[in-house]
Amino acid sequence: MSEYQHEVEELEAKSATAARLFDIRRIIGGLFVVYGVIVTVAGITASSADIKKAQGININLWTGIGMLALGLLFLLWLRLSPTPPPPSPDEQQK
Repeated sequence: MSEYQHEVEELEAKSATAARLFDIRRIIGGLFVVYGVIVTVAGITASSADIKKAQGININLWTGIGMLALGLLFLLWLRLSPTPPPPSPDEQQK
């Protein structure tokens, strides 16, 4: 195997790792989980005046729970259907 082929294989492996790392489902799911935790905590610590302003509904709590659920669904989707690795050069030439 030539040095050039070895370098190409290394770059392909790094590319596949970067593709999996920056999968949009991971980014969206992670952001929804983080913001969901923040909004849920705000809902748990809401005062009665805040709840009264929202016509008796603890909107921060329900929105936070919804955001957590959506974020976890994105991360579950990522886990159940991972990003496939790119095809090798041998497969592309066929």
